[in-house]
Amino acid sequence: MNTLVLDITPLAVDVQSSKTHLQVRLVDGRILFIPLDWYPRLQYAKPAERDNWQMLGDGYAIEWPDLDEQIGVEGLLAGRRSGESATSLQKWLNERGK
Repeated sequence: MNTLVLDITPLAVDVQSSKTHLQVRLVDGRILFIPLDWYPRLQYAKPAERDNWQMLGDGYAIEWPDLDEQIGVEGLLAGRRSGESATSLQKWLNERGK
């Protein structure tokens, strides 16, 4: 088992998205590019919903209130994809009328 050990707590300061990627800028200057298909709720979201985000705490996580999605920055650095089940995602999509 691998464990991610960080010297500092990674904090996000800005988020941008495109049709295919999420871009997260960290306080230390790094920029993460994450494929949207790692987070299906973001992938299926309208651009305005992806643009409606907020930082949690000092930037340890990002929340999209319109999508009921929260993603921790440490998880992004560790390469963790969404853990949402296919059943849960399908229920969410059905509620959205997709």
